[in-house]
Amino acid sequence: MIDIEELMAKARSISWERFGKKIAFYHPGMFRYYGKWGKYPAISITGDRCELQCDHCKAKLLEPMIHATTPEDLIKTCRNIESRGDIGCLITGGFSEDGTLPWDEFLGAIKTVKEETGLHISVHGGMIDLETARRMKDAGIDQVMLDVIGDDDTMKKVLKLDFGTDEIVKTLSALREADLPVAPHIVVGLDYGNIRGEYEAIQIIKNFEPESVVIVSLMPLKGTPMENVTPPAPEDIARIIATVRIEMPDVQISLGCARDRSNPETCILAVDCGVNRIALPSDEAINKAQNYGLDVEWQGTCCSVPLNIREVK
Repeated sequence: MIDIEELMAKARSISWERFGKKIAFYHPGMFRYYGKWGKYPAISITGDRCELQCDHCKAKLLEPMIHATTPEDLIKTCRNIESRGDIGCLITGGFSEDGTLPWDEFLGAIKTVKEETGLHISVHGGMIDLETARRMKDAGIDQVMLDVIGDDDTMKKVLKLDFGTDEIVKTLSALREADLPVAPHIVVGLDYGNIRGEYEAIQIIKNFEPESVVIVSLMPLKGTPMENVTPPAPEDIARIIATVRIEMPDVQISLGCARDRSNPETCILAVDCGVNRIALPSDEAINKAQNYGLDVEWQGTCCSVPLNIREVK
């Protein structure tokens, strides 16, 4: 196995050569950070309901989101968040047993929102067929996020799905055919903290040449079967980040907000890897970036959203 310092140095060199010595720090709208809220809240179109009840979440991640469970509520919510100065929003929800969300009910509302507001809209989409992808494009959705799992057994054991990675490939193909920007997410340690399928996920993603890739990691949430699981080590996360950079030198790489943020080392090593974006950076990571002499920008959105879409925080 390649020494971690050597691997990070190689990734950092590639990143700085391709993108320059700079980094963007992001503050998503569902978090209070240094006394302020970001400008990109998360909205659940299913409230706190989720049929899958995955082992790592059990719908806990839906609880703090804004709940808008009808098309009318979604339009009203989006009007309200724009009026208070938000840049956009992430629309998601709890999945059905087939890994889908009820987009048929809400795409008309999303199209109305895009026509009536200036909001940038991301969706965490789940499994999406080509017809739905084309309707999403027509509705004006700006970006689709998708968890890319590289191991069939993990999908069945943790996510409770009765299919494997082939369906993820089909979703990525549909999104590409519909010309929808996609931000694939790799969840490090999803299999009860074990590294299983993450490197295979990188190869799946590489075939679709996305503009950005987001690295997140297992968060042991209270009230889930994984609440006492040891999250993946920062070095394991760094190896994934560095491998993504080496395999995909021209992709924007983010360290996302969905991670164990109690350990600042993850952020520090991400900077050492030359990552382009970090959501909710630790003080230590900010200092590391300054010590490297990096140009720093901030934005109050999800870290998958392009920088400067409307305004900088």
